[in-house]
Amino acid sequence: MLALCAMLVTLIGVVDYQTGFTLFFEAFYLVPVGLAAWYVSGWAGALTALVSVAVWMGGDFAAGMKYQNVFAPIWNGAIAFTVYLVVVRTLVNLRRLQQELAERVRQRTAALAAEMQERARLEKELVEIGEQSQRQIGHELHDTLGQQLTAAAFAGQVLTGELQEQRLPAAAAAQKVVGMVENAIKLTRQLAHGLQPVELNPEGLMDGFQELARRISEQYRIQCEFECRQPVLLHDAQSSTQLYRIAQEAVTNAIRHASPRCLNISLETNAQETVLEVTDDGSGLPAALPGNGLGLRIMAYRAAMIGATFQIERLPEAGTRVSVRLPKNSREMNPQRG
Repeated sequence: MLALCAMLVTLIGVVDYQTGFTLFFEAFYLVPVGLAAWYVSGWAGALTALVSVAVWMGGDFAAGMKYQNVFAPIWNGAIAFTVYLVVVRTLVNLRRLQQELAERVRQRTAALAAEMQERARLEKELVEIGEQSQRQIGHELHDTLGQQLTAAAFAGQVLTGELQEQRLPAAAAAQKVVGMVENAIKLTRQLAHGLQPVELNPEGLMDGFQELARRISEQYRIQCEFECRQPVLLHDAQSSTQLYRIAQEAVTNAIRHASPRCLNISLETNAQETVLEVTDDGSGLPAALPGNGLGLRIMAYRAAMIGATFQIERLPEAGTRVSVRLPKNSREMNPQRG
């Protein structure tokens, strides 16, 4: 940069000499002075200013400039040098201010990025803790309360048989109690499955989707199918759980807002990614969903948690498609890191 400034001073000096001392060229020297002050340092700008004054005055003398007073050129040179120094000082201050502002912006940006990363980490931990708690509660419901209710139902059946052998009227009441316990067992299993929908094994996601399709078909009397052309094995329990929750939310949204006759849950995999699609033939999602589309935001957030992309689109003829694309990664491929 100093070499460029020197070349500019020389060029301006030559032009100043060629045009004579009658034309005012002092302002053009501000270009190399400003460049030196801005891109190098204040001392470089001051030195360039001093050289510029010397070249300017030397060119005027060489062109035939005569002063009646010996102090006149000294005065003119001092005034020009002072003006150049003021410009240099101003540019140095502006550069320092710019650097300070840039540093503040950098620090603030870094702080915001760190805060966003920490918030994302905390949100992910909260979701994981919630999922772990749900799995634990589901396990306790299925293995503890379910077994206790099963034992009670068996004992009630034994009691009912004894009462029936004795032809006592209480046998009918006992049979009703057994029916109530069996209903409680069924409800407990449903609750346990809702809290722990995916088994912690590579095949768990496929089994979960198969059960989801069966349950939706039974509860809502609509055709819900699960399609998986080849086995999709996910070794990461977090990815499996989030994919299941997304599909569950997509199915629920379709039933609630689109009144479909058919639903299809598709799971495929290739060398690059695992793809989940939930397609319905309903009326399509309305433009304004109740709650500002909270379900859609939750699905998108769950996909982002596992590094997947989320997309929802209206089909050309009718219906909606929800797509989630999960890239293959070491966490998914390594069964030791579930």
